[in-house]
Amino acid sequence: MNPLVEELDRIPFDLIEPIHVVPAVQKILDQARGDLEALTSSDESPNFENTIKRMDDILERVKRRLAPITHLTSVAETPDLREAFNEVLPSITAFWSSITLNEELWTRLTEFALTEEAAGLKGLKKRHLTNTLQEFRRSGADLVPRDKDKLASIRLKISQLEQKFAENVLDATNAYSFLVEDSSELKGLPEENKSVAFQKAKGAGKKGWLLTLDYPSFEPVMKYVENREIRRELYVAYVTRCRDGQFSNTSVITDLLNLRRKLAKLLGYKDFADYVLENRMAKKGETAFEFVGELTKQTRPYWERDVALLEDHGRRLGLEKLEPWDIDFVKENLRSTLFGIDDEVTRPYFPIQRVIDGLFKLVEEVFGLVVVEKKIREVWHPEVRFYEVLKEDGNRKLGCFYTDWHPREGKRQGAWMNDLKTGGPSGDGFEPHSAIIAGNLTPVKGKTPSLLTHREVQTVFHEFGHLLHHLTSDVPIAPMAGINVVWDFVEVPSQLMENWTWEDEALLLISSHFETGEAIPDEIVSQLRAGRQFMGGLNQMRQLALGHLDLRLHCDDPAKVSAELMEYIEQVLEPYSISSKFGELHSTTIFSHLFAGGYASGYYSYLWSEVLEADLFGKFKASGIMNPEVGQDYMETILTQGDSDDPENLFAEFMGRDVDKQALLDRNLGTLEPTG
Repeated sequence: MNPLVEELDRIPFDLIEPIHVVPAVQKILDQARGDLEALTSSDESPNFENTIKRMDDILERVKRRLAPITHLTSVAETPDLREAFNEVLPSITAFWSSITLNEELWTRLTEFALTEEAAGLKGLKKRHLTNTLQEFRRSGADLVPRDKDKLASIRLKISQLEQKFAENVLDATNAYSFLVEDSSELKGLPEENKSVAFQKAKGAGKKGWLLTLDYPSFEPVMKYVENREIRRELYVAYVTRCRDGQFSNTSVITDLLNLRRKLAKLLGYKDFADYVLENRMAKKGETAFEFVGELTKQTRPYWERDVALLEDHGRRLGLEKLEPWDIDFVKENLRSTLFGIDDEVTRPYFPIQRVIDGLFKLVEEVFGLVVVEKKIREVWHPEVRFYEVLKEDGNRKLGCFYTDWHPREGKRQGAWMNDLKTGGPSGDGFEPHSAIIAGNLTPVKGKTPSLLTHREVQTVFHEFGHLLHHLTSDVPIAPMAGINVVWDFVEVPSQLMENWTWEDEALLLISSHFETGEAIPDEIVSQLRAGRQFMGGLNQMRQLALGHLDLRLHCDDPAKVSAELMEYIEQVLEPYSISSKFGELHSTTIFSHLFAGGYASGYYSYLWSEVLEADLFGKFKASGIMNPEVGQDYMETILTQGDSDDPENLFAEFMGRDVDKQALLDRNLGTLEPTG
């Protein structure tokens, strides 16, 4: 039995082995090719049901069956699994490329588009037909055969390079460690973090404290260790991963940029940004550039204020000139000085189970959803938990999801949500959705539970926002359901959820001291909220710098970019940098969002979405953040609607007006008076 091709109620993650991957993928793709051949060779006159819906069903089944494989490469990669996945990756890429380049399929689609039935379509079906035809054209359906072959070859090379980029980042992260033999060199590091480092060294058969580049290990060193040389060592190692040596991504980046430009040109676009953004809210690269440029001008005075504050406080700490590895240390020290609070003050009040239980209570009260944990054996790691989501009245199961919150070897960095199955309304009622949310949050330390920073609490809420967008979808056409929206709108539900982590009513639900059960004191809440805009200019300018760099990389001539890649990037980042050293020590060679994560020419969308969600949350604030009527209105007009309408229209339906950009500036930046 091959668990990857069995039709079971739940994915048997506990039974999947690398040996299953190659034969399963071959069988999945062979079946899909046969089904598509039957579709295109049918004697039936094309209609929506036997052409559009039938194609959707075939492709959705492939996506659903391949999802467990790609998921496991993110959370439980082994050398054997990597080898198996790389063996099938060319076949998977070739299959997806072949869909829009299939002349018989394209002919049948265009024949249907000319029928009376197609002309009479309305609403969701009309929108779906329009989108499908556009995506086929954007993907090369109208190209001559020779150019179709070129396009398929380019796409294959791009997918292989993106996979290689991700593997290099993972391998470089796992390959690095730094042993500290004198505990005095870690002065300032919280005892819990020292204990983890000690256990890592012990596990490696070494005496001392072992520092690594997984983020829960790296971040506290940057924030708290007083030894500047230790901070420098770890910082440089972190941001320069994959610049050279065995795991270098430099040539991977230049090759990707060249191939993406070739792909855009072949399809008739000026550059990759114009190609990518054509069917997003920004529509073209120029608009995205204007958005980033305008917001940069508005943010710069606040950035200059924050830099001046850091430099002044740095001098008080004996740091005459700030270096990149000083920023988090000085920032955390200044935050503690101004507000009497830091992550270690708040962390005891955010044990992960309390945060999650409180989050579930919040979504029940605001959105009418009930989350129930189920004990199952079909998981890929003992830490994985499984839940079902029901409507409050219990009459409908919306879906299920897995959580995998902590770092380990073989798991990629960051936090994310992956959809495993897109369900929704069907002829048989409602087919439940399925998904997974994962992260690299502070792990359990001995008998001490996982205690989260407030930023990590925001991460949990953020990924749960993506999850809700997927699981609550009420769109009956899978390619238009859930998170299948334009990229510069996809972050709106996730970023919106983060707002609750700052509000009194929500904090009461998600916090209590892990030992005493004591509620988080009002004084700490006030200090936490007072610091929300702390370094707002610095933080927002960093996002703008990355958005600008992304657009430049994908709009500028690849030959110019590739000639001296590192120097080019330093030049682009110079206007956003405190000094030349900051531009020099960029992290582009590990920037997985652009080169392995789907955000190429789209990183600006984080702030684009933030403009929208900051305004949206104003309606919750005005009516009470726990108001179920507003929550239900949001569910019905935005969260459940997927891509059933343009996002501008969904926004206007909920708000009763167009977006007000000032909401983001007021929330993130405040006034130009010195913070605190």
